[in-house]
Amino acid sequence: MTIVGLDDSDSRERGMCTTYVAHTIAERLHRESASATRVDRLLLVRLNPAVEYKTRGNAALAIHVDCDPERAYAVAREALESLSETTDERTNPGLVVADHDADPDAIPDDVARFAERAVRDHLEIGDAERVCDRQGYRTWHAGNGRGRIGALAAIGAWRALEEWTCEYISYREPDRWGTPREVDHDSIFAAAEWGYPEVWDTVDRGERESVCVPHTPGPILHGIRGDDPGTVRAVADRIESEPAHASRLFVTNQGTDVHLQDARDESLATVRDGQAYRLEGVVASAPETRRGGHVFFSLTDARDRDDAGVGEDGRLECAAFEPTKRFRDRVRALRGGDRLTVCGEVARGTLKLEKFAVRDLVTTERVTPTCPDCDRTMKSAGRDQGYRCRDCGTTAPGKETVRLERHLEEGWYEVPPCARRHVAKPLVRGGFDAPVHPER
Repeated sequence: MTIVGLDDSDSRERGMCTTYVAHTIAERLHRESASATRVDRLLLVRLNPAVEYKTRGNAALAIHVDCDPERAYAVAREALESLSETTDERTNPGLVVADHDADPDAIPDDVARFAERAVRDHLEIGDAERVCDRQGYRTWHAGNGRGRIGALAAIGAWRALEEWTCEYISYREPDRWGTPREVDHDSIFAAAEWGYPEVWDTVDRGERESVCVPHTPGPILHGIRGDDPGTVRAVADRIESEPAHASRLFVTNQGTDVHLQDARDESLATVRDGQAYRLEGVVASAPETRRGGHVFFSLTDARDRDDAGVGEDGRLECAAFEPTKRFRDRVRALRGGDRLTVCGEVARGTLKLEKFAVRDLVTTERVTPTCPDCDRTMKSAGRDQGYRCRDCGTTAPGKETVRLERHLEEGWYEVPPCARRHVAKPLVRGGFDAPVHPER
């Protein structure tokens, strides 16, 4: 079994897509032989979404194919050389070819560890070069060769990762690339409704947006994500659109939350920029809407609500940015003292919320008492002397407890599909430790 790993063939402005390059390589390997080569699977591996050099989804690809590694190397290199958008100086394609048994356990330990780190951390080109040299892997690159990091990670992912979903991608005719896509909006929503919940993040019903159709000038017509290969294919078949040039099923770690490091037992002060976490804390400041519509609040390590807001060492600013749309209303509904689990990437000392769980809500507050006779708010009668109504003379020994009306329930809340990262797990997939409130 040969594994072909590749990455970084696309450009933010000029298009292309590494999944299309991988599809092209798989097609050529399958067709250009006397006896058809068996392609077992194509992996679409989402790496750390906080990496600075990524295009939108930070995807790397691996092709598991039953052919001679030298031939696989030659075909893959030619495809990368001809299809990569290297006119963009930020595009630095890389290729790694490994000769391994189909059993995931045949992938060496250091390659699997490299893949684990690539999903959650930052790696350098030299890190990939050392592992490739040690294993004797065939490599090729253009530019600075940063793509070898993702290519090697994609090879190790089959052993390193445990949870997989799928995506069925349809590609446009090459002469249509860069032109507006002809896709019937209503048919996408109907197909999404038919396939839900096995198929998810196809549309955003709240924003009336077709999430599965990209806006970039690349070759993808649409991509359907879900848990079942047959259902994602069936949803794609139900969409009315321009003719597809080709289609391919990918096995992927999308929708799994594998990028999150579980730091619920650690101090908020230990988090680092450029990594994504699952953290626990108490809301320490009322949510504030700032310029641009972004919503911010502070989370504290305090385990006792009475300590919330005390001290700065164990605080972390959390944000729901404007593109998360209606999710911001969930954040605005938080109050100081609410206990949360939060998930997201930390950048410049701020956690970008992907989802959060309400563990315990503040349901009462202490307020200045109201006069029972005139219904006016009482005034302080002096230090440690309670409260007094200056008009009626009635008194009260101290503040009274009133029940709060909350517009949140305990459980998980998430950003809508239009704002969801590829690797983030939608609540509809299940497996969460509290009730869920999925966005559709």
